Amino acid sequence: MKVNVTLPFDSLDHADEFLNPEAVAEISRAAERAGFHSGLVTDHPVPTGRWLDAGGHHAQDPFVLLSFVAAATKTLRIQTGILVLPYRNPFITARSVATLDVFSGGRVSLGVGAGYLKGEYRALGVSFDRRNEMMDEYIAALKAAWTQDEFTFEGTDYQALGNRILPRPIQRPHPPILIGGNSKRAIRRAAEIGDAWNPFFTASAVLASTSRTVELTTDAELAEGIAYMRAHCETIGRTEPPQVILGSFGSGIGKETPDALIEKAAHLKSMGVSTVAANITGSSRAEWCDNAERFGAEVLSRLS
Repeated sequence: MKVNVTLPFDSLDHADEFLNPEAVAEISRAAERAGFHSGLVTDHPVPTGRWLDAGGHHAQDPFVLLSFVAAATKTLRIQTGILVLPYRNPFITARSVATLDVFSGGRVSLGVGAGYLKGEYRALGVSFDRRNEMMDEYIAALKAAWTQDEFTFEGTDYQALGNRILPRPIQRPHPPILIGGNSKRAIRRAAEIGDAWNPFFTASAVLASTSRTVELTTDAELAEGIAYMRAHCETIGRTEPPQVILGSFGSGIGKETPDALIEKAAHLKSMGVSTVAANITGSSRAEWCDNAERFGAEVLSRLS
């Protein structure tokens, strides 16, 4: 069982502690020393005040922030968790990911989703109603750009006629694409064109009210989603189902004992989950780093 960690750069609280290059370097190295698999950052370029006031969060530019994380580490994978894919022209995203993969030594995992904030879509001039169609098209565009030295692609209101994004990513055929979301459409997308399904529990009242996604609150519902994905793989002839990378895992040491977290991880692994994400807390970066390394010593070191 691999465990990712959400990096603490979304909140403006304690900005002096977390929102500077020294903090990013210190926290990223602590996560790497602790044994976490990937460091995750989110994507909200221009959230609405209404959503923020209801419990939403700010987010730094994911590619800029992950560049700092990559520069400070050697083995920690760097992951968008998640990138709202329709917000950007897919070839801009393809270039950013390719550059990041090359300069990180092939450590990028691209978590993507359709998003849910109508106000953010409106501010960016992107059609909210077409977001699912754009997701499918943009993933195809990314793959075209990453798997050929020169590519042709016909998109909606854009086209590439013999264009190049070089150097291509180090990872072949391309960095893994993790399909976020709990809906059946997201699950089918993961089976059809993704490398992993990246669901998340919505048990938190704030998360449920702000994410506006299909609720996923119990292990039984997660099992139903996994079964649905595997059945769809059989329908479409995919012999190796996507990995299941769960975007949430426990409340951290202090709220749950190490033994309880290890037991939970073993149960999720038995269900078919390969990776989970932990939430580490701390009101200062020193406290966050201490908690991360304690999690590594008391939980990660005991996971198989």
